[in-house]
Amino acid sequence: MAEYELSTPLAERDVRALRIKDVLYLSGEVLTVRDSAYERILLALDRQESLPFDLRGKALWHAGPITQPVGDRWKAVAVGSTTSSRFTVPAARLMKELGVRLVIGKGFMGAEASQAMARHGGAYAITTGGAAAYYGSQVKEVTAVHWLDLGMPAAVWVFQMNRFGPLIVAMDSHGGNLFDEIRERVDRSLEAILSREKIDPAHKYLWWP
Repeated sequence: MAEYELSTPLAERDVRALRIKDVLYLSGEVLTVRDSAYERILLALDRQESLPFDLRGKALWHAGPITQPVGDRWKAVAVGSTTSSRFTVPAARLMKELGVRLVIGKGFMGAEASQAMARHGGAYAITTGGAAAYYGSQVKEVTAVHWLDLGMPAAVWVFQMNRFGPLIVAMDSHGGNLFDEIRERVDRSLEAILSREKIDPAHKYLWWP
Protein backbone atom coordinates (compact mmCIF):
# COMPACT_ATOMS: atom_id res chain seq x y z
CA MET A 1 0.00 0.00 0.00
CA ALA A 2 1.35 3.41 -1.02
CA GLU A 3 0.15 6.98 -0.67
CA TYR A 4 -0.13 9.35 -3.62
CA GLU A 5 -0.87 13.03 -4.11
CA LEU A 6 -2.09 13.71 -7.64
CA SER A 7 -3.64 16.64 -9.48
CA THR A 8 -5.92 16.81 -12.49
CA PRO A 9 -5.59 16.61 -15.41
CA LEU A 10 -4.23 13.16 -14.66
CA ALA A 11 -1.56 11.57 -16.82
CA GLU A 12 -2.03 7.93 -17.82
CA ARG A 13 1.31 6.93 -16.29
CA ASP A 14 0.30 8.35 -12.91
CA VAL A 15 -3.01 6.50 -12.88
CA ARG A 16 -1.38 3.24 -13.99
CA ALA A 17 0.97 3.53 -11.02
CA LEU A 18 -1.99 3.17 -8.65
CA ARG A 19 -2.80 -0.19 -7.10
CA ILE A 20 -5.75 -1.31 -5.00
CA LYS A 21 -5.50 -0.32 -1.32
CA ASP A 22 -3.35 2.70 -2.18
CA VAL A 23 -4.35 5.94 -0.48
CA LEU A 24 -4.94 8.90 -2.78
CA TYR A 25 -5.25 12.63 -2.18
CA LEU A 26 -6.51 14.50 -5.23
CA SER A 27 -6.27 18.19 -6.06
CA GLY A 28 -7.50 20.12 -9.05
CA GLU A 29 -10.67 19.91 -11.08
CA VAL A 30 -13.26 17.24 -10.22
CA LEU A 31 -16.73 17.07 -11.80
CA THR A 32 -19.80 15.51 -10.19
CA VAL A 33 -22.07 13.35 -12.31
CA ARG A 34 -24.91 10.95 -11.63
CA ASP A 35 -27.98 9.46 -13.35
CA SER A 36 -29.52 12.37 -15.28
CA ALA A 37 -26.19 13.93 -16.17
CA TYR A 38 -24.88 10.62 -17.51
CA GLU A 39 -27.99 10.32 -19.67
CA ARG A 40 -27.45 13.79 -21.10
CA ILE A 41 -23.75 13.19 -21.72
CA LEU A 42 -24.40 9.90 -23.53
CA LEU A 43 -27.14 11.50 -25.60
CA ALA A 44 -24.71 14.24 -26.66
CA LEU A 45 -22.14 11.59 -27.62
CA ASP A 46 -24.71 9.68 -29.66
CA ARG A 47 -25.68 12.89 -31.47
CA GLN A 48 -22.03 13.95 -31.85
CA GLU A 49 -22.76 17.16 -29.96
CA SER A 50 -20.15 19.04 -27.93
CA LEU A 51 -20.26 19.19 -24.15
CA PRO A 52 -19.91 22.35 -22.07
CA PHE A 53 -17.02 20.82 -20.11
CA ASP A 54 -13.83 18.90 -20.83
CA LEU A 55 -13.41 15.46 -19.24
CA ARG A 56 -10.02 14.49 -20.65
CA GLY A 57 -7.71 13.59 -17.80
CA LYS A 58 -10.35 14.54 -15.27
CA ALA A 59 -11.98 12.80 -12.31
CA LEU A 60 -15.71 12.11 -12.15
CA TRP A 61 -17.31 12.01 -8.71
CA HIS A 62 -20.55 10.10 -8.32
CA ALA A 63 -22.12 12.53 -5.89
CA GLY A 64 -25.15 14.73 -5.28
CA PRO A 65 -23.82 17.94 -3.74
CA ILE A 66 -25.65 20.28 -1.42
CA THR A 67 -24.58 23.82 -2.26
CA GLN A 68 -25.64 27.31 -1.35
CA PRO A 69 -25.38 30.61 -3.24
CA VAL A 70 -22.98 33.16 -1.82
CA GLY A 71 -23.36 36.37 -3.78
CA ASP A 72 -22.88 35.47 -7.42
CA ARG A 73 -20.99 32.26 -6.62
CA TRP A 74 -21.70 28.90 -5.03
CA LYS A 75 -20.34 27.27 -1.89
CA ALA A 76 -20.27 23.50 -1.32
CA VAL A 77 -21.94 22.58 1.96
CA ALA A 78 -21.82 18.78 1.82
CA VAL A 79 -20.79 16.34 -0.89
CA GLY A 80 -21.36 12.65 -0.30
CA SER A 81 -20.79 9.85 -2.77
CA THR A 82 -23.64 7.88 -4.29
CA THR A 83 -23.55 4.21 -5.26
CA SER A 84 -21.41 3.65 -8.34
CA SER A 85 -22.49 0.18 -9.47
CA ARG A 86 -25.35 1.54 -11.56
CA PHE A 87 -22.91 3.72 -13.51
CA THR A 88 -20.60 0.92 -14.62
CA VAL A 89 -21.45 1.01 -18.33
CA PRO A 90 -21.61 4.80 -18.86
CA ALA A 91 -18.44 5.37 -16.85
CA ALA A 92 -16.63 2.80 -18.99
CA ARG A 93 -17.78 4.58 -22.14
CA LEU A 94 -16.58 7.96 -20.86
CA MET A 95 -13.16 6.50 -20.11
CA LYS A 96 -12.97 5.17 -23.64
CA GLU A 97 -14.40 8.10 -25.58
CA LEU A 98 -13.72 11.17 -23.44
CA GLY A 99 -10.51 10.29 -21.63
CA VAL A 100 -11.82 10.19 -18.06
CA ARG A 101 -8.98 8.90 -15.85
CA LEU A 102 -10.51 8.51 -12.41
CA VAL A 103 -13.96 7.67 -11.06
CA ILE A 104 -14.83 8.35 -7.43
CA GLY A 105 -17.82 6.95 -5.58
CA LYS A 106 -18.88 4.22 -3.20
CA GLY A 107 -19.57 0.51 -3.54
CA PHE A 108 -18.40 -1.75 -6.33
CA MET A 109 -18.36 -1.30 -10.10
CA GLY A 110 -18.79 -4.03 -12.68
CA ALA A 111 -16.58 -5.80 -15.20
CA GLU A 112 -17.10 -3.26 -18.01
CA ALA A 113 -15.51 -0.55 -15.89
CA SER A 114 -12.61 -2.80 -14.94
CA GLN A 115 -11.97 -3.60 -18.59
CA ALA A 116 -12.07 0.08 -19.56
CA MET A 117 -9.58 0.94 -16.80
CA ALA A 118 -7.19 -1.70 -18.08
CA ARG A 119 -7.48 -0.64 -21.72
CA HIS A 120 -7.45 3.12 -21.31
CA GLY A 121 -5.57 3.73 -18.06
CA GLY A 122 -8.16 4.47 -15.42
CA ALA A 123 -8.92 3.74 -11.79
CA TYR A 124 -11.80 3.78 -9.32
CA ALA A 125 -11.43 5.23 -5.83
CA ILE A 126 -13.91 5.15 -2.96
CA THR A 127 -14.72 7.68 -0.27
CA THR A 128 -15.61 7.13 3.37
CA GLY A 129 -19.33 6.93 4.09
CA GLY A 130 -20.96 9.54 6.31
CA ALA A 131 -18.30 12.16 5.62
CA ALA A 132 -20.18 14.47 3.23
CA ALA A 133 -19.57 17.59 5.32
CA TYR A 134 -15.86 16.78 5.58
CA TYR A 135 -15.51 16.28 1.82
CA GLY A 136 -17.50 19.44 1.22
CA SER A 137 -14.87 21.32 3.22
CA GLN A 138 -12.23 20.10 0.77
CA VAL A 139 -13.91 21.92 -2.11
CA LYS A 140 -11.63 24.90 -2.55
CA GLU A 141 -13.91 26.58 -5.07
CA VAL A 142 -17.03 25.91 -7.14
CA THR A 143 -15.83 27.09 -10.53
CA ALA A 144 -18.93 26.22 -12.59
CA VAL A 145 -22.24 24.40 -12.62
CA HIS A 146 -23.82 22.90 -15.74
CA TRP A 147 -27.36 21.67 -16.35
CA LEU A 148 -28.83 23.09 -13.17
CA ASP A 149 -32.22 22.41 -14.74
CA LEU A 150 -31.67 18.78 -13.68
CA GLY A 151 -31.81 19.87 -10.03
CA MET A 152 -29.08 20.70 -7.57
CA PRO A 153 -27.93 17.12 -6.79
CA ALA A 154 -28.10 15.99 -10.42
CA ALA A 155 -26.33 18.92 -12.06
CA VAL A 156 -22.70 18.72 -13.13
CA TRP A 157 -20.69 20.69 -10.58
CA VAL A 158 -17.11 21.63 -11.33
CA PHE A 159 -15.07 21.73 -8.15
CA GLN A 160 -11.51 22.79 -7.50
CA MET A 161 -10.40 20.37 -4.79
CA ASN A 162 -7.71 20.77 -2.19
CA ARG A 163 -6.23 17.38 -1.24
CA PHE A 164 -9.53 15.57 -1.69
CA GLY A 165 -9.28 12.45 0.42
CA PRO A 166 -8.26 10.16 1.79
CA LEU A 167 -9.55 8.09 -1.11
CA ILE A 168 -8.91 4.35 -1.30
CA VAL A 169 -8.12 2.84 -4.69
CA ALA A 170 -10.67 0.05 -5.10
CA MET A 171 -10.09 -0.87 -8.78
CA ASP A 172 -6.91 -0.30 -10.74
CA SER A 173 -5.73 -0.57 -14.35
CA HIS A 174 -4.07 -3.95 -13.70
CA GLY A 175 -7.25 -5.88 -12.95
CA GLY A 176 -7.00 -5.38 -9.20
CA ASN A 177 -10.39 -5.26 -7.50
CA LEU A 178 -10.66 -4.65 -3.76
CA PHE A 179 -14.24 -5.91 -3.66
CA ASP A 180 -13.31 -9.23 -5.30
CA GLU A 181 -10.50 -9.64 -2.78
CA ILE A 182 -12.85 -8.98 0.15
CA ARG A 183 -15.44 -11.38 -1.28
CA GLU A 184 -12.83 -14.14 -1.57
CA ARG A 185 -11.75 -13.61 2.05
CA VAL A 186 -15.37 -13.76 3.20
CA ASP A 187 -15.95 -16.96 1.24
CA ARG A 188 -12.86 -18.58 2.76
CA SER A 189 -13.93 -17.56 6.27
CA LEU A 190 -17.43 -18.91 5.69
CA GLU A 191 -16.07 -22.22 4.43
CA ALA A 192 -13.87 -22.51 7.53
CA ILE A 193 -16.82 -21.81 9.85
CA LEU A 194 -19.06 -24.34 8.11
CA SER A 195 -16.33 -26.96 8.25
CA ARG A 196 -15.60 -26.34 11.92
CA GLU A 197 -19.28 -26.50 12.86
CA LYS A 198 -19.82 -29.52 10.56
CA ILE A 199 -22.56 -27.72 8.63
CA ASP A 200 -23.38 -28.91 5.14
CA PRO A 201 -23.76 -25.77 2.97
CA ALA A 202 -25.89 -27.73 0.50
CA HIS A 203 -28.48 -28.52 3.16
CA LYS A 204 -31.61 -26.37 3.00
CA TYR A 205 -32.57 -25.21 6.47
CA LEU A 206 -36.22 -24.23 6.79
CA TRP A 207 -37.01 -21.69 9.47
CA TRP A 208 -40.76 -21.68 8.92
CA PRO A 209 -43.42 -24.42 8.55
